[in-house]
Amino acid sequence: MRPGLWIKKEGVWLKMKCSFCSQDIEKGTGKMFVQKDGKILYFCSRKCEKNTFKMKRKARNLKWTETYRNEKGKSADKRSV
Repeated sequence: MRPGLWIKKEGVWLKMKCSFCSQDIEKGTGKMFVQKDGKILYFCSRKCEKNTFKMKRKARNLKWTETYRNEKGKSADKRSV
């Protein structure tokens, strides 16, 4: 387990959310990135990490992110399979 991805508060482990797509990060997975200014970013996958740093994309412009769905009023619950 990487320190910082999970926080123990009052005897309960809390899940962390991806800084890009807002999905929950499972225990034992993900990556924590600390910027020079001290801001901590959590990523669930390499895809989210690349979109943030290499491609400099905004999460609200990509249809597969939770931020986009919330902004457009399209939650994951309403989508048909």
